[in-house]
Amino acid sequence: MAFQAGGRRPAPRPVPATPEAQAYLQDYAALLEAVPFPSLVVDHRWDVVLANGAFRTLFREVGPHPTAMPADNFLRFVLFHPDASAVLGEHESSWCLPMLAHFASAVERHGHDHGLQAIRRDIAQDPIMEAAYRQGLPHWVRAVGRKAVEHDGAVRPLHHPDRRWGATECRIVVETPRSLDELGYTRLTLVLRDTRRAAHRERRTRRSASHLRVVAATE
Repeated sequence: MAFQAGGRRPAPRPVPATPEAQAYLQDYAALLEAVPFPSLVVDHRWDVVLANGAFRTLFREVGPHPTAMPADNFLRFVLFHPDASAVLGEHESSWCLPMLAHFASAVERHGHDHGLQAIRRDIAQDPIMEAAYRQGLPHWVRAVGRKAVEHDGAVRPLHHPDRRWGATECRIVVETPRSLDELGYTRLTLVLRDTRRAAHRERRTRRSASHLRVVAATE
């Protein structure tokens, strides 16, 4: 579903107006850097305000792109970067559709925002993505319910460049303190899950179980 979006690199994002807000973000960046999992702070356009080293490591093998680098705008990266599927497992169903649903919700709230309008124009340039947005997305949202636009708690597959992780999963945790929220920002952390350890526990459970487990529990 991803395609090479045209246009120039987005304009630099404005910094908070007050020295107090700038100092808060500087200290919050230090806190973010201490988190071992990929973590980022975004605004309502998904412009990345802060990102830690673990986030940069996750996307270190992503090639250059004029408008859709993961540390510039994460929504654009998911939708438009040709390398997105190399990192984001089950790219269309687990990442593109949820992000399109979130984008549609953001457009409802901030319809006149120039940044969101630019993303909408880029979606319209690709017939497949435009059809997914206008036709496929409403059907998908009806099928999965309001959770489609909620990232917090979602478990999604990843391909980590570090072989210690490899093909794994992450649980998205949205945790936004009041001061960030007042600035219009949201923090998301991709909590990496050791799926190999979980698979080992699952095999042990199956060997010791006295019944068949027909349907796995849905997260």
